This record gives sequence, C-alpha cells and structure tokens, in this order.
Amino acid sequence: MQNDNRYDSKNLNNEPTSIRAEIEKYSFYWKWFVLGIFISLGLAFLYLRYTANEYQVSTTILIEDEKKGGLTSELSVFEDLGLLGSGQTSLDNEIELLKSRTLMESVIKSLGVNVTYHSHGRIKNSEIFYKKAPVKVNFFTKDSIFFARDTTFIIQLKSPTSFSLKNSKGEKKADYSFGESIKTNFGEITITPSDFKKQLEETEIIVQITPLTKVVEHYRSAIQILAVNRNASVIMISLKDKVKLKAETIVNNLVMQYNKNAVSDKSLIAKKTNSFIEDRLQIINKDLLSVEEGAEAFKTENRLTDIASEATLGLETKSDVEKNIIDLTTQLKLVEFLSEHLSRNTDDLIPTNLDISNGGLDQNTLKYNELLLERNRISQSSSELNPVIINLNKQIANVRESIVQSLVNLQSTLTISLNQLQRQEYRIASKMAAVPGQEREFRSIQRQQEIIEALYLYLLQKREENAITLAATVPNAKIIDKANGSNIPVAPNRKIIYLAALSLGLLIPLAIIYIILLFDNKVHNSKEVEAVVKAPLIGEIPKTKGDKKVLVSTKDRSAIAESYRMLRTNLEFMLSGSKQGAKNIFITSSLSGEGKTFVSVNLASVLALSNKKVLLVGADIRKPRFEEYLGKKTEKGLTHFLMDNSLEVQDVIVHSDAHNFDVLHSGVIPPNPSELLSNGRFEVILDYGRDKYDFIIIDTSPVKLVTDTLILGKSADLFLYVIRANYSDKRMLEIPARLYEEKRLPNMTVLLNDIDLERGYGYGLGYGKFEVKKSWWKFF
Repeated sequence: MQNDNRYDSKNLNNEPTSIRAEIEKYSFYWKWFVLGIFISLGLAFLYLRYTANEYQVSTTILIEDEKKGGLTSELSVFEDLGLLGSGQTSLDNEIELLKSRTLMESVIKSLGVNVTYHSHGRIKNSEIFYKKAPVKVNFFTKDSIFFARDTTFIIQLKSPTSFSLKNSKGEKKADYSFGESIKTNFGEITITPSDFKKQLEETEIIVQITPLTKVVEHYRSAIQILAVNRNASVIMISLKDKVKLKAETIVNNLVMQYNKNAVSDKSLIAKKTNSFIEDRLQIINKDLLSVEEGAEAFKTENRLTDIASEATLGLETKSDVEKNIIDLTTQLKLVEFLSEHLSRNTDDLIPTNLDISNGGLDQNTLKYNELLLERNRISQSSSELNPVIINLNKQIANVRESIVQSLVNLQSTLTISLNQLQRQEYRIASKMAAVPGQEREFRSIQRQQEIIEALYLYLLQKREENAITLAATVPNAKIIDKANGSNIPVAPNRKIIYLAALSLGLLIPLAIIYIILLFDNKVHNSKEVEAVVKAPLIGEIPKTKGDKKVLVSTKDRSAIAESYRMLRTNLEFMLSGSKQGAKNIFITSSLSGEGKTFVSVNLASVLALSNKKVLLVGADIRKPRFEEYLGKKTEKGLTHFLMDNSLEVQDVIVHSDAHNFDVLHSGVIPPNPSELLSNGRFEVILDYGRDKYDFIIIDTSPVKLVTDTLILGKSADLFLYVIRANYSDKRMLEIPARLYEEKRLPNMTVLLNDIDLERGYGYGLGYGKFEVKKSWWKFF
C-alpha cells in the first residue's frame, strides 16, 4: 500500500492548537517540574553556600587637566614663570597607563599579593588577606625565580611559639619556632605570628605562591577603569575580589603607584635640568673669570680707563690744536706778507689791524705810518734837504728797521710754535688712529664678557625656577573618594542565581518533555485520530489497571465499564437501520497489540449484560488469544469447523457461564489461514448465528499484516476499527483512513482504546463514582 500525503500525521498541524490542551498536556508532568525546581534550587543553594562571595570596591580620581579644572589650576601662581606647561592631559592615555602591565606589576610586588593565605575548611578554603592572617611569611629573596614560582605549603599552628610545616599534600616536614630561619626550595624564609589566638591552635593556614605574571593578568582583567563623564576629567576605578580589604588595598595602591610614577617622571626632568644647570654654571663661571682677567690686562697694557671718554677728550684736544695751528699759520703768513711788503715797498704804509699777536710790532707799525705820513705831508712843501725831512727819514728808517727785526723775530717764534703744535697734532692723530682698533678689540672682549655674563645670569635664574618646579611637582591624580565598597557581596548574585535556578528547574523538564513529545509519534487522543481518519469515532476506552481481562460486570461502575456501556449504546444507534437478525460486528486493527481481542471480549460481555444473545467468534486464527481472556480451553474451534465439513456449527460453540455469552474459539493455527477463511464455511457460521443471536462479534486479524479481515469483511454489518492510544503509530492512521475512503470495510467506525485520562490529553478527570485519581508516584 503506497503512502498518501493526505493522511500524513503532519496534517495534524493544520488543526488549530488549543492553548488549554497544550497546558494540560504539560501539566500532566507537574511532578517533574516540581522535582526540577527542587533540585535546581537545591543546587543553587549549595552553589551559593560554598561559593566565595565577591565584593566590589571603587575609587574616583581627578586627573590633571587644565581645560577641565584639573590640578594645575591649584598651582596657577607659578604660571608667570612658565613652569607648568599647557597642563592638558589625554584622559584615554591616562586610563591606558592605569591599565598597564608595568603599573599593576608594581602594585603586586609592593603588596606581595602573589602570596595568598587561606584558612583550611572542611569543604572549601577561605582566603585571608595578609593583614588579617594570623602568621606572616617573610621571603628573603624576591628575585625573578621567586616571582615565577608556583607552589603551595601548609602552616599548622601549634602554639604561640611553634608551628609545623607541611607540603601541599599535607605531609609533615618538620616543626619550627616562629622567627626561625627556614631553608626551602624557593629560598630562605621566616614565619612570624601576626594575630595568634588560643583558639587557632591546630589550625592550618595554606600559603600559596602564584606566578607574578598570572596574578598581574588576573587583576588587569578584573579591574575596571572608566571615565565618569567625557566632559570631566574624573575616572572611576573598580575591582571585584573575594576579600574586600584586599580589593581596597590594591585599588588604593594602584592610584598611589600611578601618582608616584607621575611625580617621579616630572621630578626626573627637573633633577636632570638642575644637574645640567649646575654643570654649565661651573664652566661659565670659569669662562667669565677668564674674560674679565683678559679685559683687565688689556686696559693695563694700553693704559686705558674709559676708551670712549678718552677718545672724546682726544678729539677735543685735536680740534684745539688744529685751531691753534691755523691761527699760527695765518699769523705766519701775515708776517711773511708784511716782510715781503716792506721789502718791496719802502715808502708805503704798513697795513694795520691784521690781528698779529705782537704788541710791539703794532706800535712800531703805527709809529712808522705816522712818521711816513708826516714826511710825505712836509715833503710836499719842502725838499728832501729839509732837516725836518732828513730827521723824519732817519726816524722812519730806524722804525722800519725795528719793524723788520720784529717781523723776523715774530716769524721765528711763530714757526717754533707751529712746529710744536704740528708735533702735538701728530701725536694726537696717532693716538686717535689707534682708538678704533683698541675699541674694536676691547669691544670684542666686552661682548664676550656680556654674553657669558648674560648666560651666567640666565642659568642662575633657571636654577631658581627649576628649584621651584621641583618643589611644586604634583601628582597627576587627586583622590576624590578612597577605595570603598559595600559589605553586601555583588557576586554571586543570589536573586539572579535563584531566579536562574527556578527558570532552569522549569525549562529543563519542559525542554526534555518537549523533546520527548516532539519525537513522540504515538496516537494519544481522539482529535489526532479524527484529523486523519474521517470514519465516525464510536467510542473511547480508558486505560485499564491490573491483570484482569474481562472488566465489565453488572455492578461495575468504573470508568472503563461506563465507556463500554457508552460503546454499546453507540453501536445500537449505528446498527438501528440494519436488517433483521443478528448484527455482525467485525473488530480489527492495524497491528497486533492494539487491543482488538480485549475489546471483543468486553464488548460481548457488556452486550450480554443487556440480555442480548451474543456469539463471540475468534476469527484471528493466526494468533488466537481468547483462552487468555476466558480461561477455558476447547478441543475444537473455528479452524476445525472450516477444515471439517462434517462438523456442525453447534459442535464448536461453547457457552461461557461466567460471562453469559457463547464463544467460538479460533482453534489450532492452520498452515493456510487465508485459503481456509475463503472456502465458504465461515458464511455458514454467520447464517447459523443470524437466527440464534442478536449480535455476532468477530475478532479478526490486523489488516496491515494479512488480508484475512478483508476477505471476511463483506459480511459485516459494522466494522469496529480499534486504535490504541499511546501505542499506535500516527503514521499507521493512513491505513484506516484509506480503508474508509475506499469503502473496503462496510460501515466502518473507529474505537480509541486504552486512553490515559491521567495524562490530560483533553480529557476530564472523570464523573461520578468513577472519578480518575492520579497516583502521586506516577510521573509518566
């Protein structure tokens, strides 16, 4: 038989999903959810009980930033010296510096955090910060080998003065006294008590040395450094750790090391600058002394006090000398002129008012001119022989001789004076000619002196400024709030863990059940059957409990008994239009084990209870099971009748007194069941029963495995197709669906057997006296 997608179980998905039905489907497993919640909450409790708490501490610091009101604003008094620079700091750069491996390594080394102390517990060990530990281990050698060490040892306290040392396995090595030097494979150590109490005797303290790189990376990843506000230079540093005091100490030390490094960097520049200035001052001091000594020697050698003053005085003297030379030369020329005049003109008047600086010459000249004028006046009226004229001529000659002699003397005097002035002028000119060279040479010496002196004074000023800078060096960060945190642990988050445990307690069973149901291809309720098989659903038989096979009795008010009574009513309705005589009801299923024999026996029983004559025929001759239900063996049955034509129907029918109906057992299993059923003898049984009984119930073979049922089906008044809930495969529903569609089974109806009311597949929990009670222990 080929598959037809029309009857695929996936067609069920086309049906609208009932939320209530889904809830009821999962609510059947409520005990699993309760158990899951109980287990998950229990595990969460144990996890929280034995998981170390983590505390978060944080500090806020203000980073130096002039634009955002950082630390430099507090030192603005020094701005006029130009010592503070721009004061601008990149906040991101400072955050990276705070996160640096080098800075964290300095913190770990300074605090010794790579050495941890733990108190030994029954289930877990609790860490103790070294400041609170009852003992302290002092390591004498902290070198690269020590910081790379990964080891553990145990200190067992004996008394206030002694202790035992054990290895990591708890093996005792030796007893020691506190303060005693101990040689170990990781160096020499001493152990001293810090806070020993009487109740600590026999307490074990576990000391663990962790490699420095591992500790550094752990805290670098654990610490959180964030800018509080991008418009402000404030940074928050936070850290989670199992020991609150330890976290506070690490964060505070981190800020301290950061400031220490910043101050060290700034001070280093100032110290280097100071050293440079001092060295240069010593050298320049020597150079300045040498230049000043050179200037002193130059002035001494050249007999100089002040070149500029002396040059000015020389110029003034030279000007006076030159003026005197001009005056003397002029007078000398006048003298020469008079002498020449006197030699050429004997009777001429001598010029006067020539500014010749000689009083005698001037008097003689006046006298000479007067005598000459007098003689010339007299000679106009007298001859040369006039005694007066002769006397005047003598006087004129004498005066003239005196004038000539005076001119000769004056010329000689003026010449001597002129020569002296000319020599003085030469000396002055020579001295003045040497002044530019002396001035240039001295100016060079003076310039060198001024340069060295200015540099010397500059360095003295910078030395003082640098001293102020060194004294005013401030850290990069100002602590706003010291590291602190709440005493309430931030991890593990109990509310979140309990909520997660509760969620997992619900989700894990839900997921498991969902997966089970997802892969569950069994038929569970009538809706799944009706979605594929369009044949009428004539009844639903609940699941039975116990080993009892025939469940219907007169006084039975159970759910299964009532379901068979309901089935009986529905059958009578379905057969109300049938012909007179016995009603042939064939019962079959797709596969063996779906309960068709069980239904056949109990249906015969419930029909018999209504005073109907019922014949139960075991037509499943391949696997007969009536004896399991009725508990009675017969020598002859249906197969004997079919094979032996000499037998009558009444010869193979037996009466069941316990159930008040007749039974035709299957008999022995024949080698050719199909041929035997189709030889015509089976119709004889039906003809016989038509007048003797009200109902003939025929239990036939499964239709998927053999064709026996199809061979006998043409004589049926009604076909009861049994489908077993929680057993039959949904894919098998295509068989009854196709048989009904093709009308190969007359008047076919469907009976859903073995439904589980407790699972809640859309069923109620019962009614009246046959209410279904769930077992507290039953999960599935």
